[in-house]
Amino acid sequence: MSRSSEWIEAFRGRKLVVFGDVMLDRYTFGDSTRISPEAPAPVFKAERVDAMIGGAGNVARNIVSLGGQAVLIGAIGADAAGRELQAAIEAEDGLSAALAINADMRTAVKNRYVAKNQQMLRVDEEDVGDQPDSVVADMMSSLATALEGASALVISDYAKGVLTEDAIARACALANDRNLPVVVDPKARDLSRYRGATVVTPNAKETEEATGQSCVSDAGAEAAARAIAQQVGCPMVVVTRGPQGMTVRNADDGITHLPTAAQEVFDVSGAGDTVVAALALGLGSGLAVEDAAELANRAAGVVVAKVGTATVSAAELHIAMHGTGPDGRLTVSLDGAVAATRAWQAQGQSVVFTNGCFDLLHPGHVSLLGFAREQGDKLIVAINSDASVKRLKGPSRPVQDEDSRALVMEALRFVDLVVIFDEDTPLEAITAIQPDVLVKGADYKPGEVVGGDVVTGRGGRIALAPLVDGQSTTAAIARANGPENV
Repeated sequence: MSRSSEWIEAFRGRKLVVFGDVMLDRYTFGDSTRISPEAPAPVFKAERVDAMIGGAGNVARNIVSLGGQAVLIGAIGADAAGRELQAAIEAEDGLSAALAINADMRTAVKNRYVAKNQQMLRVDEEDVGDQPDSVVADMMSSLATALEGASALVISDYAKGVLTEDAIARACALANDRNLPVVVDPKARDLSRYRGATVVTPNAKETEEATGQSCVSDAGAEAAARAIAQQVGCPMVVVTRGPQGMTVRNADDGITHLPTAAQEVFDVSGAGDTVVAALALGLGSGLAVEDAAELANRAAGVVVAKVGTATVSAAELHIAMHGTGPDGRLTVSLDGAVAATRAWQAQGQSVVFTNGCFDLLHPGHVSLLGFAREQGDKLIVAINSDASVKRLKGPSRPVQDEDSRALVMEALRFVDLVVIFDEDTPLEAITAIQPDVLVKGADYKPGEVVGGDVVTGRGGRIALAPLVDGQSTTAAIARANGPENV
C-alpha cells in the first residue's frame, strides 16, 4: 500500500468536531431559454429542487464522505428550514449534531437557481447577528462534550454570527487544552481574531484583504502566508489560490507551492469546505501539513468538477491520486472515473473513451482497444451491465457476467480504467466523464456516435477504428454451438 493510500485509510472512523455557521443549501434545477416579455430578465423554468446541509455542515458532510465521523456544533432557528436541516443531518450516516435553537432568528438558507449546470441566481434568507448568551452557552457546553475523543476541531466561519471573537477564543482554548489541532476556514478581514488556531486556510481574496499582498505569484503568496502566520500567531497557513493551486507555510517557516489539481471547473460551491475537511482529517491523523494539504488539493480538484455543494469520497480521492480503486482494481464507479479523468486532464493528459458489451473478447475487440489507446494518454472502457446486455442482445446473453468481463478488460495492457454502465447507451457516462477523444468502430458515421456532440462540443474529437472482418461475439457463439448454427 502506498503512503497516500495509508493516509486516506487513516481517515476511516476518525472523529472530528465542526463548529460554525450552519445553513441549508437549496438548489432549484431547471432551464432558461428565453427573456421575459415583462422585463429584461431570463425566464427560469424550475424542474426539481434539492436541499442539503450547507455552510459548516458541508465541512462535516465532507469529513463523513472521506471516511471520518463528524459532530456538528452551531445554531439554527425554530422554523421549517431548521427542521429540514435537522432531518437531513439525521439521515446522514456518520454525522451527528448538537444545534442550539435561537427562536428569534431564521435558519440561514441559500437558494441557488441552476440552468445547464450553471448558477443563474442566488437568493439568501438569513438574519445576521451575534447569538444571545444563552445560545452561546448551549453551544459551548455541546462543544466541550463533543471534543472528548476527537482528533481535531474545525472552525468554519461564514460570518453569520455564530463565531464571535469570544466564541472562537473559547473554542480554541477547549481544543488546545486537549492538544487537538484547530483548523480555521476564516471569513473576517482581521485574521487576528483566530488566534489560538493551528492552521488558517484563507483563499486568495481573503489573504489579499488581510495582508494587502497579491497572491497571483508564488513569491506574493509566500510573503502573504508569512504575514498571516505573524498576524494570527499560528504555526501553519494554507492559502488556497484557485487556478494557482495552494501555498503552504509549515511550523518551521518552510514554504511549499502545490499546483492546482483541477482542470474542468463546473461549480466552486463548497470547494473550500472540502479543502478544510481533508486538511483537518490529515492533521488529525498525524500527517505533516504539506501531506495533508496535498490530499486536500486533490480532493478539491475532484469536487469542483461536480455541480452543487458536493462532497468527495475516500474512493474518489484514491482514484484521483492513483488511477485505481482502493482495492487496486481498475474497475471503478462512474464518480471514480470522473475523479481520475479530472486528475489526468489537470496533468495535461488526454483521456480516450470507448464502450461495448465485450462479452467474448475477440481479435476485433483487441484491434479496437489498441486503436483507442493510440488516440491519447489514458483509456477508459465502459462496458454494458448484464441487464443492459440482455436488453440489447436477448435473454441468452451475456455469456460472461459483468464482473468477469470487467476483470478480463482490466488485464489488457491498453486499458487504464473500466466503468460498468446500466443504461442502453453510454451517454450518461460520456457526459459525466467528458473525455477528450471518443472512439467507435468504422461501421458508424461520426454523426451517429452516441455522445459525439458532448465530446466535440467541448473541443474533443471522434475517432473511428478500422474493422476486422469476420469478427463478432455472435459469430463466435454460433461456431461454439456447432457448424449447423454458423
